[in-house]
Amino acid sequence: MSIIENLKAYEILDSRGVPTLLTEIILDTGIKGCASVPSGASTGIHEALELRDKDKKRYNGKGVLTNIDIINSSILDAIQGLDVRDQKNIDSILLKLDGTKNKSKLGSNTLLSVSLAIAKTASIIDDVELYQYLGGINTNFLPIPLVNVINGGAHAYNNLDIQEYMLAPLGAKTFNEAIRWCSEIFFNLKELLKSNNYSTSVGDEGGFAPNFKNNYEPLEFLIKAIKKSKLNPEKDVKISLDVASSEFYKQNKYLLSASNKSLVSDKMVDFLTDIEKKYPIFSIEDGCAEDDWKGWINLNSKLSHHVYIVGDDLFVTNKNRLEKGIKINAANAILVKPNQIGTLTETLDTISLAKENNIETIISHRSGETEDNFIADLSVGTNSKMIKTGSVTRSERCSKYNRLLVIERNNNNLTYAGHLLNV
Repeated sequence: MSIIENLKAYEILDSRGVPTLLTEIILDTGIKGCASVPSGASTGIHEALELRDKDKKRYNGKGVLTNIDIINSSILDAIQGLDVRDQKNIDSILLKLDGTKNKSKLGSNTLLSVSLAIAKTASIIDDVELYQYLGGINTNFLPIPLVNVINGGAHAYNNLDIQEYMLAPLGAKTFNEAIRWCSEIFFNLKELLKSNNYSTSVGDEGGFAPNFKNNYEPLEFLIKAIKKSKLNPEKDVKISLDVASSEFYKQNKYLLSASNKSLVSDKMVDFLTDIEKKYPIFSIEDGCAEDDWKGWINLNSKLSHHVYIVGDDLFVTNKNRLEKGIKINAANAILVKPNQIGTLTETLDTISLAKENNIETIISHRSGETEDNFIADLSVGTNSKMIKTGSVTRSERCSKYNRLLVIERNNNNLTYAGHLLNV
């Protein structure tokens, strides 16, 4: 009933029009399950590597036909006949088949498409929701959505250094209310931008992407939009930032083009501390560069008692890097992106390590997304109190929010995590 008989892989397009993978698991009973994987634009140097065809005649070299050949041959040979519910064993086989630390042989995208499809198919076999399959009976929370409303950095063609300005609806009583608030703020923000003759075109993740006067001005607009929505920016909806500082860290300095400044590590921390003093900041992601460990320690020591200091490029969902960060107290939260590491088992192991050490976990999308909403179930199944999956007006982003709305509607035992994390 649960034996893997065949695999089928497909080259599909992500939300940026770039090829990605969809893999289908076919069991001996004919039951099928599938998963597709995202791709990032702002990627850390320590991430597991994607495999691409590099054939310039197709998709500018970004095709994934090589990955499909690997899935249909060596991976199928390795896992055919195995029980689809044996996730750890199958992931272990995939990792041995690759045999590299950074997944450079088979590609993290190849491995992850199979690994996630295994879990989704197993949940079908067990006739349970995916989040229940992942978390068992120990599922308690619906996450706070960190909703992207203004894009900069690598996600937009504008002058902002900070990559994402997000809403954190802590004061909502339910996930449904949280999403409604964010939608209303989004459209009030749109009106404010239009009335100031700012563009309302959007970036990769659905946030508005006009040119602003500086990195502070978007914060002023957000405060106005929150208040226009009859909400309190200190209590109801705070602001989260993804600085993505590795993108502008050159020769040991942070080059802030919007303000024409070049900052050493200590001054970069001062810049972020100043923002936190002036505005209701809930979390700061990648405030320092991926290998500026001294900066991270400094930032965390100054702000972590009332702000989440989130490691993305710093940790890349990697247990070894997280262990180092825990030892030196570099951050109090981790962004979790399964495609940064390559398999579901490795992702779950990293989440477990974080929870054992009181590091909050934020399940995250990538800038190149698909309609697959696996991360919504992953967030609930792992009791992660936050999720980051973009704006409220792009279908590949809303598919995750919509999945969480359905989960909430059908499970009265889940508590919205907002009031639990009002630091």
